[in-house]
Amino acid sequence: MEQPTAATFRWSDYDAVLFDLDGVITPTAEIHEHAWGELFADYDYTKADYLEYIDGKPRYDGVRSFLASRSITLADGDPSDAPGDSTVCAMGNRKNALFNEVLARDGIAAYPGSAATLKLLINASIPDAIVSSSKNAVPVLEAAGLSDRFDIVIDGIVATDQGLAGKPAPDGYLLGAEQLGVDPARTVVVEDAASGVAAGAAGNFAVVIGVDRGAGPQALLDHGATFVVADLDELLNY
Repeated sequence: MEQPTAATFRWSDYDAVLFDLDGVITPTAEIHEHAWGELFADYDYTKADYLEYIDGKPRYDGVRSFLASRSITLADGDPSDAPGDSTVCAMGNRKNALFNEVLARDGIAAYPGSAATLKLLINASIPDAIVSSSKNAVPVLEAAGLSDRFDIVIDGIVATDQGLAGKPAPDGYLLGAEQLGVDPARTVVVEDAASGVAAGAAGNFAVVIGVDRGAGPQALLDHGATFVVADLDELLNY
């Protein structure tokens, strides 16, 4: 099949859809950015750092990647470390605590275009799933009123339990396709992060839709997006 463009894409041409969560279904990327910014406030952190070193990656990988950009190396520590600054895990756990504070205080709602897309897929009987690097995927879905919407959620907790490599490795997306019982070559991946579109491309999925929430269209295309839209509402007629 010829690779589609945003103008020629049809959801019904494919057997299933795998969605990233943060920045695709919900604007949780904004909460993540806020939490990361507070965590790294003493390191001249910018939004460009989030997009370059953190976005789409498992939390501890994001800590390592950012610190490496500042030529800083910390001991990994252990996931049970108390939130703090002494180890990679302690910093990651502190970031998670900050994230959950903001989520509990402010709540979250799905992007309107994404909510409409989810309704379209239900009406068309096209199965879908969430594939997220975040260990907060379930609380985010609950906060957005979507806890009953997805039967399959491959998140950071599942990835850790099953020893899956994080994005840009395709492991999570391949497991999502396996659990839906579909062929990646007949499945769509929807991502907003460069590491995520790279994961979809590495898994040889039929189409990798890049949603530009700040990474930039060219960066998403360079990392493997088939095409890029600013919002999923651009595809509602198809």
